[in-house]
Amino acid sequence: MMLDFVIILLFILAGAGVGFDSVKLLPSSVQEQVTNLEALRWTTAGFAALIGFGVGLAVQVTYRRLEAQVRQLPIEVILTRAVGLVIGLLLANLMLAPIFLLPFPSEFSFIKPIAGILGSVMFAFLGVSLADTHGRTFLRLINPNSLETILVAEGTLKPASAKILDTSCIIDGRIEELLNTGFIEGQILVSQFVLQELQQLADAANEQKRIRGRRGLDILKEMQQAYPDRLVIHPADYEDLHNVDAKLVRFAQEINGTLLTNDYNLSKVANLQKVPVLNVNDLAQAMRPIYLPGDSLDLKILKEGKEPAQGVGYLDDGTMVVVEEGRNHVGGELRVVVTSALQTSAGRMIFARPATSLAV
Repeated sequence: MMLDFVIILLFILAGAGVGFDSVKLLPSSVQEQVTNLEALRWTTAGFAALIGFGVGLAVQVTYRRLEAQVRQLPIEVILTRAVGLVIGLLLANLMLAPIFLLPFPSEFSFIKPIAGILGSVMFAFLGVSLADTHGRTFLRLINPNSLETILVAEGTLKPASAKILDTSCIIDGRIEELLNTGFIEGQILVSQFVLQELQQLADAANEQKRIRGRRGLDILKEMQQAYPDRLVIHPADYEDLHNVDAKLVRFAQEINGTLLTNDYNLSKVANLQKVPVLNVNDLAQAMRPIYLPGDSLDLKILKEGKEPAQGVGYLDDGTMVVVEEGRNHVGGELRVVVTSALQTSAGRMIFARPATSLAV
């Protein structure tokens, strides 16, 4: 707002100054006819100041629009256009230098400044146009590995957001395996208050909490050794907030990061506040293999079922499989064929029969 005021004020003062001194341009005969020359000066200064106010408003609006457009441009585009502009102006000076050295008659001396202005504008526009057309090639010459940067500048790719780890996600340990597989992109941030919470758990009197805290610190150390460039301990903290979950949400909002957690309640709170969340449990649920009726699988029957002749086994992800005619195979491994699947509030349940019974 201060800059807007300064722009308008400068045009008002400039207009008033021009209007005040413009009286001197009147012919002497006209000035002699004016009874109060000083009053005329202030009158023309007032009218010129009003005109300056209008021009200042127009310039201020134009400046703000131009500023908004520049802010939306990627830095790569601004850089290439600036370089193109500088190169265009340099070429203009080199091309016009011989013309400036030529002797011109005094009546044609106006050609030099006009040629300089037109040449500079033409070559500057040409440089910016070439930068827009061949900017990607220019950036590739500077940095051969900048293709990804160019695609991000064009909007074809979106930059990967930083991932913010919470305490439960670190203790869980699956995040380390996800990093090893390469499914998690971007910088991995661990805030100072999360590290303090892990330390408090590791020093707790309760044995279970102490084990969980030490496990989290060990996993964090392994991740830091494996990914020293990606894992960063961030010093951010918020003294006005006492809850770690609230601090994590505030931190994610400030840096436009993505929260990585397996805490259901934290996921819901973050979603309500428009913070992107990646829940490890949701990922595990989505990655469970889908078995359709007719699919075969090898299953170890661990115990008897509730109904006669039923046997019960479990998949690697914990899904319970009820096998008809499986009671006689308890303790052994059996090839079964899926007959149906049931989704309940407690999870998914699969029903199957031995492949040999279906063959008969």
